[in-house]
Amino acid sequence: MLKGLIGKKVGMTQIFDDAGAAIPVTLIEAGPCYVTQIRTVDNNGYSAVQLGFSEAKPKRLTGGQLGHLKRNDMPPLRYLREFRTREAGVNEGDQVTVDVFSEGEFVDITGTSKGKGFAGVVKRYGFAGGPKTHGQSDRQRAPGSIGATSGTARVFPGKRMPGHMGNKRVTAANLKVVLVDPDRNLIGVRGSVPGPKGGLLVIKEARKQ
Repeated sequence: MLKGLIGKKVGMTQIFDDAGAAIPVTLIEAGPCYVTQIRTVDNNGYSAVQLGFSEAKPKRLTGGQLGHLKRNDMPPLRYLREFRTREAGVNEGDQVTVDVFSEGEFVDITGTSKGKGFAGVVKRYGFAGGPKTHGQSDRQRAPGSIGATSGTARVFPGKRMPGHMGNKRVTAANLKVVLVDPDRNLIGVRGSVPGPKGGLLVIKEARKQ
């Protein structure tokens, strides 16, 4: 059975449990998603379901994209994503809504993190920086030595240094579903998810439950 959705981040709020404790919740507008294609082992070499989300103006899509969607008389959809599954449990043209998940389940949510631009090592990796006293003037937020002696004579690849921060594909794993509202196509998960408000998210059943 397919357990996956495409959605957009609405924002964060909080709800209160029976004991009165505040729970931080991220609200996601997920679906309705359309089943645009079913990939099978016989035809494609693997088993997956392709979902489409967010209707758009036809002029925003290419002719190939429109032709792909017209096979099942579906509206022009802005986003298409595939979900690997052994048993689809759906047919092309079906709609998938938030009720595929229920409260208490755990999900993995993938999105693109907020871009922070060019950042130094203190902000990017949490380096302590240099001493604030004893005459230092410009080394307070510097990374310090980056290389070894002449025996190595080089800097190893992957060294943590200043550079572009954020704007990467990130997955938040094992988030608990605390709210499902099929009437408003909303799903709420405990904790934060990658990306800004309005950012595209892919919701899947948790792999490491």
